[in-house]
Amino acid sequence: MRDVPAATLNAALLQDALTGLTASPKTLPCKWLYDAEGARLFEAITRLAEYYPTRTEMAILPVASTAIAAACGSGVAVVEFGSGDGSKVSVLLSVLDRPSAYVPVDIAAEWLAGAAARVAAEQPGLPVLPVVADFTRYFPLPAALPAGPRMGFFPGSTIGNFTAEEAAGFLGRARDVLGPDSWLVLGADLVKAPDILEAAYDDADGVTAAFNLNILARLNRECGTDFDLSGFRHAARWNAAAERVEMHLISRRSQWIDLAGKRITFAEGESIHTENSHKYRPAGFRALAERAGWVAMDMWTDPKQLFSVWLLKAA
Repeated sequence: MRDVPAATLNAALLQDALTGLTASPKTLPCKWLYDAEGARLFEAITRLAEYYPTRTEMAILPVASTAIAAACGSGVAVVEFGSGDGSKVSVLLSVLDRPSAYVPVDIAAEWLAGAAARVAAEQPGLPVLPVVADFTRYFPLPAALPAGPRMGFFPGSTIGNFTAEEAAGFLGRARDVLGPDSWLVLGADLVKAPDILEAAYDDADGVTAAFNLNILARLNRECGTDFDLSGFRHAARWNAAAERVEMHLISRRSQWIDLAGKRITFAEGESIHTENSHKYRPAGFRALAERAGWVAMDMWTDPKQLFSVWLLKAA
C-alpha cells in the first residue's frame, strides 16, 4: 500500500472498496466514478456521437418544460439530484414561473460548485443553495430554502444505475425529502437495440474506457492502493435478461493489489462490476413510480423513442 496523507484518505470510498473488492463477484459503486477527473470525462462522453442519451434528452426538455411549467404553477423550488453541469436544469428554470430557489445536490464537491456557479450566473436573483451529499441516501434540505412547492429534477437516466429495489428506495426517499404535493421531473432511458446500447457505453475513441478506469486511479490516489491501470480493460455488456448495460473492468492477467493491508487477488479475466444502466419500458417505469408513491402525470419521448422524460406528482 502506498503512503497517502491522512487528510486525503477517503474513508467512505475505502470502506466501499473493501466491501466490493472482497465480494464475489467483485464490485465498486458507480457513485465513485465521479471525482473531478471522472466528471470531466463524463462530460466528454456526453458529446460523443455514440452517446445518444444527453442530446436526445436535451431535445425533449424544451417541449416537456413548457408543459411542466404549466402543470406546476409558480414559485416552485427546484432540487436537482446529481447536479451535472447545470445545462439541463437551465432549460427547466428558464420556463418556470418565478422559481423560488435552486438546490443542486451532488457528492462531487468540485462539480457541484461549477454547476451552482453556472446556474447563478444564468439566473440572476435566483437563490442557489448547493448541498454536498450522497443523494442515494436521505439528506436534509437547506434551512434557507423558502417555504412553498418543491420540484425534484433527476435527468440523464441516472435512475438506471439502480436496481429495481434501489430505484424504488431512491424515489421513496426523494418523495420524503421534497415533501407532500411535490413534483419530480425525471429522465429514463428506454429499451432499444443492443448494438446502439453497447456502442453508447464503449465508444470508439476510448473515452468511456478512460472514465471507467479512472475509478482505479482514484483508489490509488485517495486510498493508497497500487492498481496498475494497464492491467485492466473496459468492457460494456448488454444483459438482456435484466434489460441493462453493465460496465466492467476486466483483469488482463493474474495479479493482486494491497488495499488497507489486505491482499486482493484478481484472476486473469476476472471482472470488477462498476456500473449498471437499466433501460425501461414505459409501463414498467410507471409501475415503479407508483410503487414508490408517485403518480405519473405525463411522459415525453423523441421520434425514435430512444429516451423518455417523465413528470411525476407525489401521491
